[in-house]
Amino acid sequence: MGTDRLDEVLDATYDCLTRYGVRRTTMDDIATTMGVSRSAVYQYVRSKDDAFRRLAGRLHEQALARARRAAADTGVPYAARVRGVLAAKLELVLALSEDSPHTAELLDDKARLFGGICSAFTDDLRRLLTALFDEAGTVEGVEPVEAADVCIALVVGLENVADAHRLLPLGSDALVAGYLGAPVSTVPVSTVTAGS
Repeated sequence: MGTDRLDEVLDATYDCLTRYGVRRTTMDDIATTMGVSRSAVYQYVRSKDDAFRRLAGRLHEQALARARRAAADTGVPYAARVRGVLAAKLELVLALSEDSPHTAELLDDKARLFGGICSAFTDDLRRLLTALFDEAGTVEGVEPVEAADVCIALVVGLENVADAHRLLPLGSDALVAGYLGAPVSTVPVSTVTAGS
């Protein structure tokens, strides 16, 4: 299976999603968007549902890769690493929300098609954050997994706030400072929110 051609199918699937939503998109729509026959699309995906699952998987995997890079960046303070992990989730949500009201369907962790992908993504972020808090050492009485859960809750809360980009560094830095029991080193916000 050609990866480039599969990417074209997924790009066309995303384009159709922004216009029609999951339910109204057909394999013919995807094929027409690509400028190929429907049978050509079937060479790369088994069905419309398969195309949407793969699309959701690709988008979440790209965001997870950004989160992993941020978590692994030992050249910046823990607060910046945590912020980078959280920014990866927030950027995914905001980017999808801005493109179309239909694209938010890819983020529904209760959806039949995407639920497992969304839940696995959140679980992976939780593990990354837990490892960061475990490595840094949280204050007495706070378990690293609890700190991770609160940080994820912060991002979920920011997903529908107009000023989310500005508030993420403030909120995450305050949480990290409290959980680590130390002031947060100042790191320019742009280094971990834009393009993380």
